[in-house]
Amino acid sequence: MKGTVQFSAALVLLALAFSFATAYDPSPLQDFCVDLNDTTSAVFVNGKFCKDPKLVKAEDFFFSGLDKVGNTSNKEGSAVNLVNVDKLGGLNTLGISLARIDFAPYGLNPPHTHPRATELLVVLEGTLNVGFVTSNTDNRLFTKVLNVGDVFVFPIDLIHFQQNIGNTPAVAISGLSSQNPGVITIANAVFGSNPPISIDVLTKAFQIDANVVKYLQSEF
Repeated sequence: MKGTVQFSAALVLLALAFSFATAYDPSPLQDFCVDLNDTTSAVFVNGKFCKDPKLVKAEDFFFSGLDKVGNTSNKEGSAVNLVNVDKLGGLNTLGISLARIDFAPYGLNPPHTHPRATELLVVLEGTLNVGFVTSNTDNRLFTKVLNVGDVFVFPIDLIHFQQNIGNTPAVAISGLSSQNPGVITIANAVFGSNPPISIDVLTKAFQIDANVVKYLQSEF
């Protein structure tokens, strides 16, 4: 019961916080524009096609499953369940999404960015060490240890991370100011690009030996 109350309180907090924020996505010109989920069209638009309002149902604004614990049995020890416009059609044009993040003991949500969204995170269980780094040339690190009920904001497109620093699982909920915030995990993008970035580029950029670059590329 306690966990359910905390979970519900977190969702209310995020909803209130974002209701007063100006969304990064374009503002809607109607009450809603439920995603038509039209995969047959070859036309790409910044957003989604709208379902006929007369055909919209309550289910178009509903998603179930954030109560489920994510599978953290991976190298990072974390799992993200993102509820964006692709999972919840009613989010289309509303400029908001959210995610549940599960952490194994000492698990990490590695350094990454959201190119289209600011992120607001609240801790439901456990203790997290979180932080973000400002842009060049300062590259200033802002970091904070968060406990249950604590909230932290990550400015749009800045590199940030979250790590469970406890020996028990941790859970957080994040609100994001875009229906499709996107994510760029730094290590994956740099060392796991397809095709690979030139070893010469990476050795100069990171000032490391070519063999180290080859090893890192093999890991991603």
